[in-house]
Amino acid sequence: MLTPPINLFLNQFQTGNKKEAEKIVKNIIKVVIKLGVLYRNGQFSADELRQAERFKTRFHSASMAVISFYEVDFSYDRHYLLSALNESRAAIRQLVQRHLTDKSLGRIDHVFGFFGNPAFLDAVFKKDSEYRDILGRIVADMNRAMDEGGM
Repeated sequence: MLTPPINLFLNQFQTGNKKEAEKIVKNIIKVVIKLGVLYRNGQFSADELRQAERFKTRFHSASMAVISFYEVDFSYDRHYLLSALNESRAAIRQLVQRHLTDKSLGRIDHVFGFFGNPAFLDAVFKKDSEYRDILGRIVADMNRAMDEGGM
């Protein structure tokens, strides 16, 4: 579930472009719901389920990196995070490409394109970032989700 800190974060980073922030949130929700519907209805083949596990593993690694970069000063590695996000995007696209429309695939690209933007990542993880407090709230939510097995 998207938390209020993520909404606040997107609004703040988009420098007041609330419409774009809402579009990102809407795209995240739509993709997650479609994935859930496909899974619950048994639409994924055995190969696709293995691909889903690869996505889950890669996305979990990216999430752990975000947490680590927040918690450990001077640990931010743009190249690693961009690589993890790009691999996650490729894995999820491969998983759903035969099930979803080009428009839905575009939603995936939009979300990963935003979060995988080097300028965005640099702004978020730089020393004394203006987003540090909000990122701290997001990381707390991510830690809680991981502890509960939801991420």
